[in-house]
Amino acid sequence: MALDKGAAFRALHEEPGVFVIPNPWDTGTARILAAMGFKALATTSAGMAFSLGVPDGHVSRDVILDHCRTIVAATSLPVSADLERGFGDSPESAAETIRVAAGIGLAGGSLEDHTGRTDDPIYDPALAIERIEAAAQACRSLGKDFVLTARCENFLWGRPDLDDTIRRLLAYEKAGADVLYAPGLPDLDTIRTVCNSVTKPLNVVMGMPGATFGVAELADAGVKRISIGSALARLAFGAFVEAAREMKEEGTFGFSKKAIGFAELEKFFTGSPAS
Repeated sequence: MALDKGAAFRALHEEPGVFVIPNPWDTGTARILAAMGFKALATTSAGMAFSLGVPDGHVSRDVILDHCRTIVAATSLPVSADLERGFGDSPESAAETIRVAAGIGLAGGSLEDHTGRTDDPIYDPALAIERIEAAAQACRSLGKDFVLTARCENFLWGRPDLDDTIRRLLAYEKAGADVLYAPGLPDLDTIRTVCNSVTKPLNVVMGMPGATFGVAELADAGVKRISIGSALARLAFGAFVEAAREMKEEGTFGFSKKAIGFAELEKFFTGSPAS
């Protein structure tokens, strides 16, 4: 009997080694990644927002959930969603977010401890822990598997406090999170320290500004899962902007030489992709 998507996603975290979970932003990119052999996908809130022509964080709950449905429906792979802070501040809103996310077929999702406010960007530890506890309890009540990732956002919001980050991750682990995630960790030593401090799988994001590390290096540091965030979307938009500037400022079309050919691209959508 085949595993359901949540169970299949959990199994990836229990296998030896590390796996990459890339972040598509529409049906086409999801299908390309599936055709290339990736084993799971994750949504990107920023990539989705950019595709809609708005800044990150300016998309409504209903639009985010509709986007998640689109990515889930695009392939047979497990999908984990960037659920931001759970569409509200309370533990109750965190729990409801998990129930809704599972109901649309997601195999997992992440919740942040970022408040959405620049003046006070990180939730008080007590509230942050209560939110993860409520989300974990909601996961247990689903009747099917759902992998909960708890994110500590310190390093993204001007709080590069490693001790506090580890304390928070340990508290989220105890509260019932299945995977831990602290985006923005600056170097391999810091990543290794976090991995050695927790017992649950650690997700690390690559493709942000600053240093990047290879799969082998991250595996050696103890990382279990590597996500890409908005990097693929920003790469695609960057190529688009560069091409548009060439047309506008130079009056030339040299960018077309770098464009993927019709035949190669369409193979991804017909079940016989180029390697």
